[in-house]
Amino acid sequence: MNSVQSKGTALVTGASSGIGAIYAERLAERGFDLLLVARDLVRLETAASKLRAEHGVQVEVLKADLTQKQDVLKIEQRLRSDASISLLLNNAGVAAEGQLAKADTEQLERMIQLNITAVTRLASAAADNFAKAGRGTIINIASVVALFPERFNATYSASKAYVLSLTQSLNAELQGSGVQVQAVLPGVTRTEIWERSGIDASQIPAEMVMEAGEMVDAALSGLDQGELVTIPSLPDAGEWKAFVAARHVMAPNLSRSTAAARYK
Repeated sequence: MNSVQSKGTALVTGASSGIGAIYAERLAERGFDLLLVARDLVRLETAASKLRAEHGVQVEVLKADLTQKQDVLKIEQRLRSDASISLLLNNAGVAAEGQLAKADTEQLERMIQLNITAVTRLASAAADNFAKAGRGTIINIASVVALFPERFNATYSASKAYVLSLTQSLNAELQGSGVQVQAVLPGVTRTEIWERSGIDASQIPAEMVMEAGEMVDAALSGLDQGELVTIPSLPDAGEWKAFVAARHVMAPNLSRSTAAARYK
């Protein structure tokens, strides 16, 4: 049962800390009940108690490691079967440091499982559930490195480019269904992801690092404004619109029966 004031249940992955924990708080303020998913059950329970006490919403916690297929399937099944869920925040993710040629490929495979496979399976389940209900919201946390892959390592950048592309395609598929879709592209945000990935964030210039609360508030403002893609730190939205427009200018010429003249 949802709380009387509830807007339904928001399922938040990576909810025990950082961006996910702040989203959980903000969504509780907005009247959502919560289903919090993360690996750290102790932190989840602590967060849940605080959220129940401060916001009067129902909070359920689910311990899951989304690098493990059986745990992903558990969350996926819940998304497909629970009609109370009205928002999915695909937030859980991890970074990795170093060049692809010298990378720990086992670590990269775990990152791909979390940043790509789990995101895809959960988005698919939510899209199916929400479209049938004619309502719902899917928020996928990508990154600005999706737009500037040369500035970070290959696999993480590629994984976030995938999330952006997935969101854009999914939005097109869900047109007219009543489901809202958003990709959020943060820049460097002050969270635990850096130290967990072995990256020294103290070497990044302070003017490039946004506090997680500011990032989440900007992202939710973008959601309220109906943005498909929200870039919290971009001052001029016209730059993103120009980027999209340039892509559409190329579109009629991306697949033709003959090769371009310069190749002949």
